[in-house]
Amino acid sequence: MDKVVCVPIGIVRSPFKTVEGTPIQPVGAKGVRGQIELREEFSAGLKDLEGFSHLILIYYFHLSKSFDLEVKPFLDDERRGVFATRAPKRPNSIGISVVKLVGIKGSLLIIEDVDIVDGTPLLDIKPYVPQFDSRKTKKIGWLSGKVRDADRSRADDRFR
Repeated sequence: MDKVVCVPIGIVRSPFKTVEGTPIQPVGAKGVRGQIELREEFSAGLKDLEGFSHLILIYYFHLSKSFDLEVKPFLDDERRGVFATRAPKRPNSIGISVVKLVGIKGSLLIIEDVDIVDGTPLLDIKPYVPQFDSRKTKKIGWLSGKVRDADRSRADDRFR
């Protein structure tokens, strides 16, 4: 298989109009509201979603035009392998975020804790289920001792 084609199911709307200044993780976007404008032909897929408090959003880093296999990630000054980071410049520019679902009005989803640039193409929505998605971990690699700064960290232009 040489190629995978994804069709955006909608667009993420947020107050972040540029990469610079966008929170680097949802923990840094507490209370930031946004919306998902779902394409009308996918709205039937929202049935029963209102019963979940949080969603996993899978989206395309549309502003990332290339990739590097080693990057200098946020929260660190050392170059790291891209697969040991959440950097947007990746071989497949796919991002994930867990957001709070505030409400659904037709094909419009109101969300909170949004760390995504306005206009980002949305590829998929999955319900967040702690019993499925949360794991106790023993190691977090090079991020050990650094994650405490994620809530205050903002993106700069290093991944343009």
